[in-house]
Order: sequence, then structure tokens, then C-alpha cells
Amino acid sequence: MNTRVSLLLASFTLSMLAASAAEAQSSDGALDRIRSRGAISIGYRDSSIPFSYVDAQGKPLGYSTDICLEVVQTVKAALGLNDLQVKMVPVNLQNRIPLVANGTVDISCESAVNTIGRQSQVDFSYPFFISQTRLLVKNKSSITELKDLDGKAIALPINSVPERLIKSIIEKDKLNVRVVPVKDNAEGFLALSTDRVDAFSTDDILLFGLRSKAPTPSDYSVVGAPLSYDSYGLLVQKNSTVLLSLVNATLSRMSRDGRLEKLYAKWFAPIDVPLSPVLATVMKVIAIPE
Repeated sequence: MNTRVSLLLASFTLSMLAASAAEAQSSDGALDRIRSRGAISIGYRDSSIPFSYVDAQGKPLGYSTDICLEVVQTVKAALGLNDLQVKMVPVNLQNRIPLVANGTVDISCESAVNTIGRQSQVDFSYPFFISQTRLLVKNKSSITELKDLDGKAIALPINSVPERLIKSIIEKDKLNVRVVPVKDNAEGFLALSTDRVDAFSTDDILLFGLRSKAPTPSDYSVVGAPLSYDSYGLLVQKNSTVLLSLVNATLSRMSRDGRLEKLYAKWFAPIDVPLSPVLATVMKVIAIPE
């Protein structure tokens, strides 16, 4: 295991030890809000495949959504509210953090990368996925790495980790690459499929998901050396220590009893993305006993 992975796992362990202090409390502002409303609000995305997206009938579904439905059961038991309502709230890259920060969304359940900057605004759960920034291109192109885009165009999702990363590499390497900002993954794929851009870059797993839903998936490839190493977490309001402990307890329980791995197979086997050794290790790390 390389140094970056070792350091990341070490930081996860430290955060889990720090979170144990929440067990001494019985409630917090977020849980009090959920209790008073008689409802819990879950944030979802419409095209973050296979984590959080909507089907043809507009129903939210996905890996992250399924995890959060398990969290709802944990919250119901903790509050003694068997009739707790679940309200699904659409979020996007621009508003998800503000909506969690102001309490409109209790838990955002999609594909949010954990960063130091974001930690100043919201709290992240234990990691439930590890991704890397790569490129989605058409097979007819000769693009295999970011440097091959010199003189070409790339679509980047606004206000995302990949956007900041790719722009910094373009500037550092003095590449002549035109950046086309897009609001979400669906718009990014549309820009690529209609030849407005030569590549779309975001988390590799989201690119695999987009490719799987394309009319002809074999026309596209996910290419390039990994440009980042990122962990996904569920988002809760800052300092909601008890709610966060319930979220983390659910992830730990699902890891221990094998449900998280089975859930992974349900959503990722269809797009041919096997469980990586690193993610398998993370699942073991978060499987903290009761």
C-alpha cells in the first residue's frame, strides 16, 4: 500500500476515534430538528450514476441512496419514531453544501468528495467510496492523457474538486486547453457526445456510470493516469455530532455484516467496476465494533 493510501487510512482512524466522544450525548440540533418535523430530509443528485440519480419515473435511487435509507432506520430507532417521514430533496454541486449547512437537508447522500475546505462548512461521514480523477473521451480520438488535450477542449463540472485540479494542472504545465464549465455530469456528457468538447473529466466512477448509460457505451473510454485520490462521505450539518455518530454507526454495521460489500456489488457489477483492494481495506477500517 502506497504512502498516500496509508496516510489517508490513518486520518480516517483518527477521525473515528475523535467521533467516539459523540456517544456520550443523546441529541443535537440536527436530531432535534428531525424530531420536531417528524421528517428527515435526504439530498440526492439527478445524474451522479450509480451513487445518486433518478430513474425514468423521476425516483431517486443509487448506492448512496440505499445507504441513507439504512441510516433512516437507525435514526428512527434512536428517536423512537417509527412513522418518521423521508423527504427527498434534489441537490447539485452548487447548492448541496449550503442546503446542508442551513439545515434544509439533513443528510446529503450522493458523491461528495471530502476536502479540508468543505470540512469547514459541513461534516463528513466515514468514507464509503474511493475515486480518482480521470478523463472520458470518444474512442475515435487519440486522447489518452491530459497533455493530449493541448489545443483542444475539456468540460469540467462547476465548483468541483476535478475542476480545480484540472485547471491547476493546465496552468502548471502551460497547456493550451479550453475549459468549458458544465453544471453537472449530464451536461458534461452531452458536451462530449455532441463534440462540443474533446473530453469530460470528473471522478472516474462517475465517468464509468455515464458511459454505461450511453446509447453506445463502446464508443467511449475512461482514460489517463489517476490525477487525484479522493474519498466520498455523506454530508451532515457542522457539529451535528450525534446525527453523525448514527450515520457512522450505520456504515460500520453495514461493513461488519457484509451488507456494504453486497450493496457495492448490486450497483457496480452492472457497470463492470469491481471492488478495489483500497476500498476493500477502507471497508475493513470503518467496521468498528458496537
